[in-house]
Amino acid sequence: MHNGLVAVPADIRTFDGYTWHAAPDQYIRAAVKGSGVLPLVVPALDDGVDVDMVLDRVDGVLVTGSRTNVHPSLYGEEPTEAHGPFDPARDQLSIALIRRAIERGIPLLAICRGIQELNVALGGTLANEIQEQPGRMDHRKPETENWDEAFAIRHSIKVREGSCLASIIGEGEVRVNSLHRQAISRLAPRLAVEAVAEDGTIEAVSVIDASGFAIGVQWHPEYWVGSDEISDKIFTAFGNAVRASHARLAQAAE
Repeated sequence: MHNGLVAVPADIRTFDGYTWHAAPDQYIRAAVKGSGVLPLVVPALDDGVDVDMVLDRVDGVLVTGSRTNVHPSLYGEEPTEAHGPFDPARDQLSIALIRRAIERGIPLLAICRGIQELNVALGGTLANEIQEQPGRMDHRKPETENWDEAFAIRHSIKVREGSCLASIIGEGEVRVNSLHRQAISRLAPRLAVEAVAEDGTIEAVSVIDASGFAIGVQWHPEYWVGSDEISDKIFTAFGNAVRASHARLAQAAE
């Protein structure tokens, strides 16, 4: 039984001679299994999407990770080959959905690329190739075709006392599975840091003035839903927020 609809912005992919509007299966399954919601993939159209029409019909927004990166022009930098690959249609859709979901108090969970889009949407910037910066760990995906190894829970983060995330997964040190080469640089003014890695990389944020659930994480809780307590708690909290939103909307419509 699915209680609530969740919008998932599509990536643009080209294969088998077609251009596809697609979303990674692991996020879709995590939303169903971990949150008890039904995900709806929203097409990333070049000429834009009426996001209010979408948000009128859903109870939450899940912004997924992706192999593409946010285009640097959106945070005031000149693009280089090292910043890529890009997906401008995904950027346009995700950022619009993020901004309006926050304004309307619709529950938002942003993961990996999603937390980066959240930061950019609210006025922050990103750092590229963070593994090359002094004192930083290598957060990139290991060179393996074994996905369980690639997404293994391998490093610690510290969840800040009294934060929104602490109320969900507890404060102090927990272990997660980050896979990225970009990260938040200048934090958007409306975001609060919820957790950091041992090397200082921002691993989780919340929207300070949001009227609803609005959290971003840099790691990948979607991969281990069903077998990792931290991952389960994040998706359960999102599902609870979506159901509460659904109930409010249903009551308002009566």
